[in-house]
Amino acid sequence: MSFARAVKAAGCRVVLHVKPSADFWAHLASEGIELSRVSIDAGLPDSLPGGSWIVTQAPVSEGFVARAVARHWLTGFCHMPLAGRRAGLLARYHLVYAVSAYVASTMDGAGLRSRYPEPLYGIAEFSRGQEAEPQPVLARSPYAWDRRKWRDRAMSMLAPFAALAARQRVFAPRPGCVVLGIVSNIGPIKQFDILFRLIAPIIAARPEVTLEIFGSGGYRSVANLKEALAPLGERARFWGEQRRPTDIYPQLDFLMSGLPEKEALGLNILEAQVQGVPVLAVDAPPFSETVCDGVTGYLYPDPRTDQGAGFRRVFERALAQPAPDRGAAGRHLEKFSRASFERRIARLVDDAAAHVRRAVMPGYGTPSKPAVEC
Repeated sequence: MSFARAVKAAGCRVVLHVKPSADFWAHLASEGIELSRVSIDAGLPDSLPGGSWIVTQAPVSEGFVARAVARHWLTGFCHMPLAGRRAGLLARYHLVYAVSAYVASTMDGAGLRSRYPEPLYGIAEFSRGQEAEPQPVLARSPYAWDRRKWRDRAMSMLAPFAALAARQRVFAPRPGCVVLGIVSNIGPIKQFDILFRLIAPIIAARPEVTLEIFGSGGYRSVANLKEALAPLGERARFWGEQRRPTDIYPQLDFLMSGLPEKEALGLNILEAQVQGVPVLAVDAPPFSETVCDGVTGYLYPDPRTDQGAGFRRVFERALAQPAPDRGAAGRHLEKFSRASFERRIARLVDDAAAHVRRAVMPGYGTPSKPAVEC
């Protein structure tokens, strides 16, 4: 959404191709962004004007790629690090955009060398849920059921009854406590269970500290995290996924990240910092790109290397530290502001226009700004 708006602001005609069931994007039509609903993607490139600039944000079919590279300038985002993975169809793209320097650093090993040189990062996008009026944060199920699995199908039948009981709980920070928060999906990429098996006993040693978890995940991921949090007992509470994260961040003292190597950027980390909430994160990319140590958060050594000794030291310092320097925080976060993002996208648009002008593509003239098909 931020990308489509920024490309539009750079002077491009933007057409957003979405699945028929994806209603989330409908409001962009009022901003001059055209919407096209597509059930099957393979034939889409043939229907576009020759020499279009195509930007993919999600996986597409092999047929789509074959047709797109023949007639258009095919680019796309790499939203995940490729360490230990192959590039797949991305290796056939004309150019690939990385969302962080860390993601870019994993591309060579995956056999992907046609990459744009500048990380595009992202911005804290708070528009989701903002159409609704502020409401109390009510407990929801922490489980995102996968109905392809018989266990999930069976347990999901009981979910409405559990949800009805859970909704009697309204979130409020416990008086006099330091509130750690997780605002994230709970899944294998985050590795929360591995992290908290090592640091939950350290947190539990401070009786004034609580942990509040806002997010949902698969049954096994949630169960593993609950097991890892056993040392905290009732001081760790699950609230499920919430529509308005802006209602949550101001009630936290610190945001907790997961482990780093499977993360691409961490938009929740940007959101928290913009809201003035310091982040506790492992001192490794991509978190070392997004968190300014001692200013917008605290970076600690990976607990898998020292059994949490470094986390203990940094955690004690964070609890005793005064509020972050808002001026220094602002200077750091300028890189992730909307204005900076739009400047990066303007440079990207100029690059795409130059590539399209040089390419030999039927039916394409030489406009200063290419049409963008996302």
